[in-house]
Amino acid sequence: MADCPLPLEALPKPLQKHADPKAPLPLRMMGAKGLVPATAPVDLVTLLFALAFDPDEQVRTTATKTAETLPDKIHGVALRSDALKGEVLDWLADRFAGKDAAVELILLNGATLDGTIARLASTVSQPLGEIVRQNELRLLRDDEIIRGLCRNPNVLTSTVDAACEFCIRNGLTLLDVPQLVEAHKRVYGVDPSVKPEEDTAAKIMAEYSAELAAEDSQPVLCAETPEEEQKKLTISQRIAGMSVSQKIKLGTLGNKEARTLLLRDPNKLVCLAAVTSPRITNGEVMTLALSRTVNADVLRHVYSSREYLKNYGIKMSLVKNPKVPLPTALKLLLTLHEKDIKELARDRNVPQTIQAQAKAWIMKKEAASRGPTSGKH
Repeated sequence: MADCPLPLEALPKPLQKHADPKAPLPLRMMGAKGLVPATAPVDLVTLLFALAFDPDEQVRTTATKTAETLPDKIHGVALRSDALKGEVLDWLADRFAGKDAAVELILLNGATLDGTIARLASTVSQPLGEIVRQNELRLLRDDEIIRGLCRNPNVLTSTVDAACEFCIRNGLTLLDVPQLVEAHKRVYGVDPSVKPEEDTAAKIMAEYSAELAAEDSQPVLCAETPEEEQKKLTISQRIAGMSVSQKIKLGTLGNKEARTLLLRDPNKLVCLAAVTSPRITNGEVMTLALSRTVNADVLRHVYSSREYLKNYGIKMSLVKNPKVPLPTALKLLLTLHEKDIKELARDRNVPQTIQAQAKAWIMKKEAASRGPTSGKH
């Protein structure tokens, strides 16, 4: 019996007793049947996922059956949430195989693993194949997705051709995929098997393994040497000559230096690959949240992420950034600590509306603390 890939701490504390293999069997079976009261949909399906790895076969079977028969109003809410772990979404993809409405939500969820999309790409129905095609960032980020789409007998030829031509125009050519080879011939009129060697994400990371393997979590306290500056320039020049597809792979797999360069790329898919990298740190995200030159799509990703908004520093930075839409900034302002709202009321570097709203909030709070006064104003 394989261990659950998620730690027990992935569940809220009240639910952990229902998933702990050491807990009494009745408690675990209660969880497997979905009978734990007041459980949010995301937490419920995560609990069922954990219990699908329980040492007791009956618990495992019950949890799996419960997941497969969840009402639409429960699994629909869970599958839409980007708070759901990728491992859980992957497991649910198998539970809901053949149920297009549920699989569509899995395909559209940004938390779904690329590997899950690649697996689904080879079997989904024609309408869902079109959804796979439309996710351009994923197509360029994971080669197996376009491979799966090309193998899928349900997908229209026009859908496959459109996906292949998009990949070709952005530098992704896989010589073992006939549809991509043909698309390359249509687009460029040449045989792609004959081409000069080019820089790739894998090649750059192999050559600069020491630098790209280490995340720069500590600030640099000394000036760079001429050799270090030249190396950075060389990497920058080589990245500039890479295809969009290779930049996306480097943005996903590279380190802070690679991400910093790629976050300034004019192609928004490259920027999004860097900001959604699993290796990006909260410190980098906080810098992006403050930046007034950051790509609008990158900033939108930051302020739309519930996970990032749990970080107080990131939230504070977003409120100060004039590029953040005013309704979003005002909503975040009201969640800040009183001392920070007072600081914003005095800060002339923040947007004028934010400063005015902060002053209004302070005046309202002070008036409330004084209580009712005599007479009318």
